[in-house]
Amino acid sequence: MRIELATAPGTPAHPNEDYASVALPAFGRGGALVLLDGVTPPRDAYGCLHSVPWFTARLGGALGELSVSRPELALTDVLHKAILRTADAHRATCDLSHPRTPQATVVLVRWDDERVEHLVLSDSVLLVTAPDGRVEPVLDGRLAHVPRASLASDAIADATVRNKEGGFFTAAADPEVAARAVTGTRPRTEVQSVAALTDGAARWVEKFREGDWPDCVALLRKEGPQALVDRVRALESADTERVFLRRSKTHDDAAVIYAEL
Repeated sequence: MRIELATAPGTPAHPNEDYASVALPAFGRGGALVLLDGVTPPRDAYGCLHSVPWFTARLGGALGELSVSRPELALTDVLHKAILRTADAHRATCDLSHPRTPQATVVLVRWDDERVEHLVLSDSVLLVTAPDGRVEPVLDGRLAHVPRASLASDAIADATVRNKEGGFFTAAADPEVAARAVTGTRPRTEVQSVAALTDGAARWVEKFREGDWPDCVALLRKEGPQALVDRVRALESADTERVFLRRSKTHDDAAVIYAEL
């Protein structure tokens, strides 16, 4: 088994809000991976005393522990319990009803001798490669289908589409959001590898169009996650005319986990 991960902040001056972890073995067999992309809060007050890295560390830690210690739980139940546990850790001090209470996208994968389970919530990416080399992206496409006018400002997005029906969902303080995640299960024999990417790393495909998802997996297999992050950083720095970046931040936190099962 080969497992590699890499992560880098968008800027060294700001804490990395992504989270990546792998646990081996899970309950004595198999394993689990967790990838979170923390949502950068607005500059003004957002009802919480805690930072996004505090939140992703708490949520990521809970997801990892529950994934490996409670194999009888479905991944949606793992996410539900992890969100509730994290919310309880600061419910007494913070306004968890605020639309920008700390939150994150989620990719969760768990495997044993028989099966591979996955869960994806919001716009991080999971790539599943079959033994014949076919690559299937597992995406939660709701954010991509939100009208751009609804994302024109934080205030508009918070009022109309963030964690709302007809919009998109992230893991924040409401554990019921777990039921919104994209989930699935495959026989272990049908999975050669999995790759999880936050959107800062997925820019290589989604924003800069350097290749498609199979090309991305080929790069990860040959050169590893750090090479993908380095290539994204080079592309971001080279796009001085913002042909590809447009209104996006120049450098985004990036995290990748690649696992050959």
